[in-house]
Amino acid sequence: MPHKYLFPTLLLGLLLTAAGCKDPAHDGATGKTLPTAEVRVITVAGQAAQGQNQVAGAVESLQRATIGAKISGPIEEIPVVLGSTVKKGALLARISAGEIAARVAQAETQFSQAQRNFEREKRLLEQDASTRETVKSQEDAYRVTEAGLREARAMRDYTRITAPFAGIISQKMANAGDLATPGMPLLVLENTEHLQIVASAPEGLAMKIKKGDPLAVTVPAAEFSQTGAVTEIGPAADIASRTALVKIRIDPNPALRPGQYARVALPGGAGVNTFQVPETALFRFGQMERIFVVRDNTAQLRLVRSGEHRDGQVEILAGLNGGEQVVIQGGERLVDGQPVTIVP
Repeated sequence: MPHKYLFPTLLLGLLLTAAGCKDPAHDGATGKTLPTAEVRVITVAGQAAQGQNQVAGAVESLQRATIGAKISGPIEEIPVVLGSTVKKGALLARISAGEIAARVAQAETQFSQAQRNFEREKRLLEQDASTRETVKSQEDAYRVTEAGLREARAMRDYTRITAPFAGIISQKMANAGDLATPGMPLLVLENTEHLQIVASAPEGLAMKIKKGDPLAVTVPAAEFSQTGAVTEIGPAADIASRTALVKIRIDPNPALRPGQYARVALPGGAGVNTFQVPETALFRFGQMERIFVVRDNTAQLRLVRSGEHRDGQVEILAGLNGGEQVVIQGGERLVDGQPVTIVP
């Protein structure tokens, strides 16, 4: 396309796009004006944050086990599904192993025969019809077959895989009919009654954290905020990321699930101005967090970033300025640019 036509074409496309994205409520061509809404507001005052940096983390179970096979063989049965709640000792999988059953039968026969020979020689010795060396030899054979029987029975026990603790099946990597091999993961079992937050702290901040320190954690998907205690700190920083692992114990909550995204506030940040507003002022739209402020009797939409929620208040970390009037009631149906009247 010649250059003399390129700029007008691009300009026309931008104008059409802008026209398509314009909010009909604000289109002057319609001749419609937005009604005046009554709202209640508060004037926010900034306060210094307690020198905190936020890092990403995840909810994890304190007890988590990857259940694997110890022997080879086709999987005969897996009587659990994703989300199944199981008790300690419950059957999780059964592996078919005919050769192990045959080995157990053989070991039982050998043990019974050795036991009879040992008992017979002991009786003969009492009648002076045998020697102590013969009895000792039969006793050794008896002990060997007894150990072989225990080994065979232990191998048979490997065909039945049971839960090491009570929990929920969070992953299932195999099904009945699959061929199991030693070390092959079959299931993941998690105890969701005891959870923790695991995060990676920059090495400079991790040095300021001690076991038992309280740290504020937030799980946005579960609308969960709490201050937990540090239970573990990685003794060494990861070479690639220069971060150390931090684990924080939290109280049980039915809304929490392993794997959920979490935010952890770490001490030692540069400190920023934050604002406390009622939770009624904050609205979520997808991944965005919004509030309305009033300026010149007009509602203005603001995108903000929230922090800790506590006692009906929410901390606004970004998107607000000190002295602004924030709508705390009546903002549910407000539109950006709508005229408002402030009521007490």
